Order: sequence, then structure tokens, then C-alpha cells
Amino acid sequence: MTTLHTFHGGVHPPQHKQESSESAIAQAPLPSRLVLPLQQHIGAQAKPLVRAGDQVLKGQMLARAEGMVSAAIHAPTSGTVVAVDLHAVPHPSGLPELCITLAPDGEERWVEHAPLDYRALPRDQLLTRLRDAGIVGLGGATFPTHVKLNIGETAGIHTLVLNGAECEPWITTDDRLMRERAAEIVQGIEVMRHLLNPAATLVGIEDNKPQAIAAMQQACANTGIEVIAVPTLYPTGGEKQLIKILTGKEVPSGGRPLNIGIVCSNVATAYSVHRLVNHGEPMISRLVTVTGNVKTPRNYEVLIGTPIAELEKLAGVLPGSDGYILGGPMMGLYVSNSELPVVKSSNCIIVKSRALFPPLPPALPCIRCTRCAAVCPAELQPQDLYWFARARDFGKAQKFHLFDCIECGACSYVCPSNIPLVQYYRFAKSEILAIERDKEAANLARERHEFHQLRLERDKQEKAEKLAQKEKAALAAKAAAPAPAQAATTEAKANDSAQQLPAQQLPAQQLIEAAIARAKEQAATARAKNTEALTPQQQADIAEIEARRAKVREMSHPDADSPKE
Repeated sequence: MTTLHTFHGGVHPPQHKQESSESAIAQAPLPSRLVLPLQQHIGAQAKPLVRAGDQVLKGQMLARAEGMVSAAIHAPTSGTVVAVDLHAVPHPSGLPELCITLAPDGEERWVEHAPLDYRALPRDQLLTRLRDAGIVGLGGATFPTHVKLNIGETAGIHTLVLNGAECEPWITTDDRLMRERAAEIVQGIEVMRHLLNPAATLVGIEDNKPQAIAAMQQACANTGIEVIAVPTLYPTGGEKQLIKILTGKEVPSGGRPLNIGIVCSNVATAYSVHRLVNHGEPMISRLVTVTGNVKTPRNYEVLIGTPIAELEKLAGVLPGSDGYILGGPMMGLYVSNSELPVVKSSNCIIVKSRALFPPLPPALPCIRCTRCAAVCPAELQPQDLYWFARARDFGKAQKFHLFDCIECGACSYVCPSNIPLVQYYRFAKSEILAIERDKEAANLARERHEFHQLRLERDKQEKAEKLAQKEKAALAAKAAAPAPAQAATTEAKANDSAQQLPAQQLPAQQLIEAAIARAKEQAATARAKNTEALTPQQQADIAEIEARRAKVREMSHPDADSPKE
């Protein structure tokens, strides 16, 4: 029998679970359009494999996992890819993201698929199949399951915790899933146990779900899996809080359950693992609670990518609706766009009205009542974090363990001044992350610049070394050349001297002698060309020239008989 422990703080907001928990799960009809964001998980965005106009089958991979921490996206039904473009998605920023829009053809034609014999598969292949099936944590964080379960045998995992607490008000998806499909959940848990080999496996469920507890206890009989009812207290469903209740161990600040030998997963995630292993199906649908200002609150099995507008028609929207909450009222996202699609993290859609969710009064100054600190499950000082975030003193906020905040909203819930504390913490976290990204980018740019400079210096050094080697080789070749012949003529020596020394460094007499020597050498080596086979014209020209030369010689040497004066 497991001994229960307690965590610090917690609150008891109105549950509002009976509205939707008493109706059986219904299948949502095929929508006219499916919008599939490529970023439905923690980690890298999936890389699209299709383009507009492609025909796809149900279960076909549309985008593959990119990198180690990522997950694939699949076609929830058969049809035609209409676009791969930006579309509005459920995100606090409100910015559009890259999505695949699919037009169903109504034929529900499946891609080839089959069950897996997971016990016969090598460990790495089974983890790869989990990644390629796009299975992520369905408790809210959407962490890729294959990464969480990829723990070596030396990691010392002693406990596997399955989270069925579902502490957030209004949400009843896990409750109905455990009531109706407990045996399938247990089959998925067995696959996780096969990968982790834990000494103990615990399923924690809040005691306000007696039917779910009974169904899970019956399904877990004789399996070694212990189902434990835990007190109803928000946020018992927080990973760290549930681990503390069931094991008494605390996850260290900034750490993960893995650091204390524990892995925690959601019961809906285990069910998705079962669908893959026993049916060969990737994650293409999930349970969604549709509740709030509607006629028939209920849980539906919904294809991923279904627009909110399609689901509110099923439940019958009542007058006075003014928006939606995606998730629960404590941690959910408040939106107004009915064209936003259901994604893998969408466990609840609450249709708002002023009667159910009246506008909050204006925030007043903090009165330092410390109620927020009393209910904080992470044992932080929310009022100090609020002041640091408001003053943009992010360094102090980090020193006060801002990132240990799970954003449960308990502090905002009890604040008498109606200060939206969680919004300040989210702002501070986003700013710190942005600063870290900028710093990382600057460091990368500096490293690239330093590498560029190093490469230039290296190239310069290599060129200098090559030049030195060439000069050294030239000197060696000159030293190895034979000495000049001793019988060289004086003219040749003079010529060599004239060639080796600059003209301004030689005496005038030596220059003259060198020029005479060169002229004699040229005269000795010159030969008349084309003295044979002359044409008559050439012979006539030569005869005329010789006659002129004879006359010139005669005029320069007169006869001895010439009269003297």
C-alpha cells in the first residue's frame, strides 16, 4: 500500500465536471476542412512531405519529425492537400504558423498499417515507430513520447507514474477515457514498462473520479500496476506535484523527474501507444471536452485539425457566447477565433459567456497579503516575481527561480487585488528566452567571425610557407649547378659580367669592350640568307648595288697617274 504525501499550497476552484462527465464518448463527424499545424509538440517543427494538390490516405505521414526532439504529423482522413501555408493556430502570440490544409474526400481510405509485435522489435526500432507515429504527451506539455521513453538501462528508472488526476476544472477527457477504455490504457502502459523496466508502476487519479478509479483497478488486476486515489486538490495533476504525492520525492529545482529515477506520462498518452502497437494507427485523433455555454456538454473523439466551429455546432451554442477557452480556466488559452484547429494538446474547449466567466475587475496595487505564496505549489514567492517581472529585472526573477513556476494560476486565483500574476510570469519568461536567443545568436556570430579571421591567418601563413619553400628550392638548385668552363673567352666573361652587374656599377671601358665582344659574336654567327636560286630581278638589284660600291671605292682611291697640283 503506497503512503500518500502532500505538496505545498493548492486551491479548490469549482469543479464543473458533472456537466460533461456523465455522457459517453461520441464520435465527431468528418469536418469539411482539416488544418494541421506542423508545430504541435515541444521541439523542432515537423518537415512537410506533401504539397498542394497531393492525394493522401488516412494515416499517411504528411510531415516527418525533424531532429531528435520532434514528432510526425499524419493525415486524419483521406483527401486532397489544399494548401501548405500560414494559418491561425492556438498559440498565445496569435501569430499564424505553417499548416497543412486537407480537404476530406469522405472515403476514409487507410494507408497500409498493421499491429506491432513490440516485444520482438529491437528497442531502437520501437522508439522510432513511436516517433514516426507522432505520439506526444497528452497531459498538456506535448513532449515527444519516444524521447521521454528513450532511457538507457543504466539510467536507474525505478518508478513509472501514470497521470490520471485531471485536476483542472471543466475537463473530463481522461475521466471518460479511463471509464470506457481502461483495458486499452493498460495495454499501452505495458509497452512503456517494456521500454523502461521500472520496479514500480503507479497510476494516480483524483478521488472525485470513483468510476474511473474502479475501472482502472479492475483493468490493472494481477499486472503489478497500482492504482491510487489521491485527494482532490488543484494542481494535483502537475507532474512534480503528483510525483511528490505518490512517492514523497521532490524533483529538484530546474531538474526533471528523470533526475530522481522517475518517468511520468499521461493515461491518454498510454492509450495512444496502444493504438499504435495493437492497431498500427498513428496519432490522428484525441478526446476533447466541449462544454461551457452549450446545450449538450460532452466528450468527443475528434480528428486532429478539426476547427472549433465544427465542434461548437455539435454541442449547440447558447446565446451570450463570447469566445472560447482552450484548456481549463486556470491554465487555458483565451481565444475568439472559431477557425482555430484542434491540435494534439487540445483536451477541452469551453464556450465562454459573461454569466459563466464574468470579466475580472481592474487590477489594484499589491497589498502584500502573501496569499499567493501560501497557495504556490512550487513554494515560490509570487509577489516578488511579480515585482521583478513588472520592473523588467529579469536577473532577479531568475534568481528567485522563475522557471520553476508551472503557471498553474493558483496565485492569480486567490489574489484579492485581481493582479494577473501568471501573465507577468509568462511575459518575463518569454523576454528571458528572447534575450538568451539573442545572446546565443551573438555568440554564434562572434565565433563565426573569429573562425573567419583564423582561416584568413591560416591561409596567409600557408602562402608564406609555400613561398619560403620555393625560394629554398631555388637556392638549392643554384648551388647544385656546374661551375662555368675555365676556357671561356675574355669577351664571354665581359658579357657575363655585364649581364650580372647593373650598368651603373661597371666602368665605361668594360661596357665598351662588352659591346664590341657582343658585336663580334653576332658577326661571326651571322650567315647570309637566300644567296642561291635568286630571281633575275634580285640578281639585277645586286649587280646595281655592287656597281655603286665600285664607283664609291674608285672615287675614294684615285689613280696614281692623276695630275698633281
